[in-house]
Amino acid sequence: MRRRVVITGLGPVSAVGVGVDAFWSALLEGRSGLTRIESLDPGGFACRLGGEVRGLSAKDYVPKGYRKQTKVMARDSELAVACAKLAADDAGLVTRGSEEGDEGFAIVPGRTGCQIGAGLIAAETEELSRALVTSLDDSGTWDVRRWGTAEGGEGGMNNLPPLWMLKYLPNMLACHVTIIHGAEGPSNTILAAEASALLCVGEGTRVVERGDADLSFVGGAESKLNQMGILRTDLLGRLADTGDETDGSRVVRPFDVDAPGAVLGEGGGIAIVEELGHARARGARVYAEIAGFGASQTALGATPEESALGAAVRAALRDAQMTPDQIDAIVPLGIGVRHSDASEAAGLRSVFGERLASIPLITVAPMTGNAVAGHGGLTLAAGALAVHHQTLPARIHTGTPAPGLDAGAAAPRDAKLGAVLVCTTALGGQNAGVVVRRAS
Repeated sequence: MRRRVVITGLGPVSAVGVGVDAFWSALLEGRSGLTRIESLDPGGFACRLGGEVRGLSAKDYVPKGYRKQTKVMARDSELAVACAKLAADDAGLVTRGSEEGDEGFAIVPGRTGCQIGAGLIAAETEELSRALVTSLDDSGTWDVRRWGTAEGGEGGMNNLPPLWMLKYLPNMLACHVTIIHGAEGPSNTILAAEASALLCVGEGTRVVERGDADLSFVGGAESKLNQMGILRTDLLGRLADTGDETDGSRVVRPFDVDAPGAVLGEGGGIAIVEELGHARARGARVYAEIAGFGASQTALGATPEESALGAAVRAALRDAQMTPDQIDAIVPLGIGVRHSDASEAAGLRSVFGERLASIPLITVAPMTGNAVAGHGGLTLAAGALAVHHQTLPARIHTGTPAPGLDAGAAAPRDAKLGAVLVCTTALGGQNAGVVVRRAS
């Protein structure tokens, strides 16, 4: 018999707040954090809004002896480090990253894993620019030879900071978290756009289920609120033209056939998943049980009706030994990109049929924006908290959702939630589904 796995700690970081209490309060209030981007001048972009995490410094989430290392952290790593510290504290853990005198359960390093989803980390524009200007020929044109092999070691690459590469490797998110907290068990990084975090939740759950660890940090984090991230996403046709709009919650309209597109957010969520007996033995608070997990891949260029999300959801239900009629709410990706939302709706309809119209959706993107590799960490937190509090949070929607979906504006309300499905599609066609249910 496989071991049961539960969620004992949550560390959400987003534009609506840092930590469990701030995140859940914003969901209940229906408060959005999507405003005009301040970390850079967005005037040259069609989409000028974003979900920024303002005032966050990684130095506040690492032990004193590790603060120098924050100089070689990209924004994505900073976010992951904050998420992990919040999750560990929320779970009542004492790790290598705890302060002297902190009370709680001291983890066993070799029995603690770490699986964190990441994205394509964008190099800081200022760092690249300093190197690029030294790679121009006499006419001012960029020269690949001057970039790499200029005589005398004067090539542009030689003008990058010495530890430049260490900031931008995607596995650095998990690397920093494992070093800070002393997580010496199985570790992994998964890059699959919006599916990254939930795939890592599945990976970390399997590690604990099969006995290779007693608990694990799982989730993801990313920031695309930089010139490269915004430009790439805009070229893919996934961003809304926001014009002079100042409130992104009026722009992001999940499952609306007339939705103008997405708004990017930064942040993510890391959870502590733990073997049930281990959690009980130390008296841990349990948010919910990870009952089932499934994944699939949609073919490149597939129509929404050919979405393989349904296969991932069915696999998660089989894994949980549950049927579709046992799901009481769904937390989808729902970022307001028409093709993505249509694929998600088609995949869900293939599983739930006409009943889908009566299953409430918990939509997070109008509040946080699309945090891409970190978004699944936020939706998992939303699903686990809904089960824990037996409450459906508020839902923001200023348009008209497609027929057959319970996705319109709604106030928070008490609800009997035995099991909630958290699922996602992704830019590259990856799909993931996680079933969370009340832990008996």
